[in-house]
Order: sequence, then structure tokens, then C-alpha cells
Amino acid sequence: MKEETPASHSTRVMTMLFAASAVFATASFVMGFASRRVQPQGVLLGLSLLCLGIGLVLWANRVLTGGPYEEERESLTPTSDESAAMEEDLERGEGLTRRVWLRRSAIAAGGALSLGLVEPLRTFGPTPGRAPLRTSWRNGARLVTPQGDLVHADNIDLDALLTVFPEHHTDEANAQVVLMRVDPKKLSLPPERADWAPRGLLAFSKVCTHAGCPVGLYQSDIHQLLCPCHQSSFDVLDGAKPVSGPAAWALPQLPLAVNENGEVNASGPLSAPVGPGWWKQ
Repeated sequence: MKEETPASHSTRVMTMLFAASAVFATASFVMGFASRRVQPQGVLLGLSLLCLGIGLVLWANRVLTGGPYEEERESLTPTSDESAAMEEDLERGEGLTRRVWLRRSAIAAGGALSLGLVEPLRTFGPTPGRAPLRTSWRNGARLVTPQGDLVHADNIDLDALLTVFPEHHTDEANAQVVLMRVDPKKLSLPPERADWAPRGLLAFSKVCTHAGCPVGLYQSDIHQLLCPCHQSSFDVLDGAKPVSGPAAWALPQLPLAVNENGEVNASGPLSAPVGPGWWKQ
């Protein structure tokens, strides 16, 4: 039996590495759907990348030429030994067969790795779809506290802040709004919202338009709502427009009315979809 050359040995090793990379990547893909265990899935994907990387390094150093080289002009007539060696290689076909398997295993590794990288995209979770466009706020919906108590206009102090929900929907995260009272003379709302703040009562979505964090802090001295996650501030006197921080969109405003019993209710839906602005792009 003819002794294996260093080149053929390298080809065999690279083929095995690419094949192992394909197996690991495929196993990672299958595990992602079968068990949803993130740690083993990551280990398999890492092993796939490791095998593929080692194989490519060997390919670059053992298969590809380093060039460029400058070759002197000389006779290209093969010697009898060279001709015999070429004929032996063609008859045996070993070198060509190994190169074919090397290419096929490399393609398989790349394809399987792509498959393994697709599945983790599911971990980003479902898109919100049209959920931000729908809340339970409707004309006539009464405001209640998280405990379900009705909100009366006379019970809201100046510069106070209260989280409220539509009646019977205190578990609806998208529907939570913050209610406050300001001096009506200080308001600078757009003309179409002139009647949205009876007795100086204002209500805005509590979900920040930057990353969806709860806007739960109110600086009454400067009339700004503050999101503690990334320090976005919103001017409540001017329709909760952002004045600082990364938020680029105003908080949706809830139009309010006060009925004959002094209860505060909505006079319509929120002015815009709830949540981060990029949901609405």
C-alpha cells in the first residue's frame, strides 16, 4: 500500500472537519426546535464554527498557494518519472476524488451552518403585529385605578400622578396611562386637543415610545414625565413631546371628559399607537 502523503492527509482532515461542522450545525438547528434549550444549542453552534474555522485555516495554508510566484522560463517537457506519476494518479483517481469530497464537505458545512444560524432568530420573539394599534380605550370608557376604583376629578390633586386603566381592563398592559392635573392656563396643546384636558386633567400612555419601559416618574416643577430606563423626558404641557433622551416620538394622549357624576372617562381612543415608535414603522 502506498504511503499517504502530507497533502492527502490534510485533505482528509479538512473533509472530516467540514463534515463535523455540518453535523454540529444541523444538530443545533434540530435542538432549537425540539427542546428549546439555549445552552446546548449554543455549544453545538460554537463547535460547528470551530470546526469550520480550523478547516478553512488548513485550506488556506495547505491547499491554496501563497503566491504570487515568478517562474523562470524553462522546458515544460515532462520527464519519464513525472509522466509515470501523472498516469498513476489518473488511474488511481485518489487525489481528484478527495478534492471533490473536500469541496462537497465545505459546501455542506456552510449550508448547515446557515441553517443553524436561522433558528436562533426565533428567540427574538414574535413581532407585536397590530397589537399596539388596539387598546380598550373607547369613548365613554371610565378611568379606574389598578385596584378597580373609579377615578373622580375632584380627587386628583394639582401636580399629582396616578396610573389608571379603562374600566374592567386593569390587566391590559398596553392600556395603562398616567393621569395628572396641571394649571389649565399653562397648557399649550394643539388646537385640535383643546378640549382633551378638562379642569387641567391630562392622560398619556405610560409606555415609553423609545423602548417600551414604563414612564412612571413626574417632575411637577417642570411638568415633565420621565422614563427611568433611558432618561427620556416628555413635556406634558405640550402634548408629551420628547424634550430630552433617546425617545423621538410623543407619548400618545388620551382625550378626557368629566361626566355629571364627576367621574373621569375617555372621550375617544389614544391619539397614536402605543409603544416604541419603531413598532409603527
